[in-house]
Amino acid sequence: MRTPLLSVRAALVLTLALLTGLGAGVVSAVGGTAVAQCVLCGGGAFGLAVPFFDRLIGRSGPE
Repeated sequence: MRTPLLSVRAALVLTLALLTGLGAGVVSAVGGTAVAQCVLCGGGAFGLAVPFFDRLIGRSGPE
């Protein structure tokens, strides 16, 4: 039996961080900034959202 590449928790954390980065990029694009700055803003938001959601969505089970 094959094991999954990512756990459900890791997939959820990365998906939420991706949506955060996309949202930040879109909001900055609507604000009228250049495309390169929108990409940098979205990338920065993604990078900060990963540890945030990692701590927010706690591990379950015995530690």
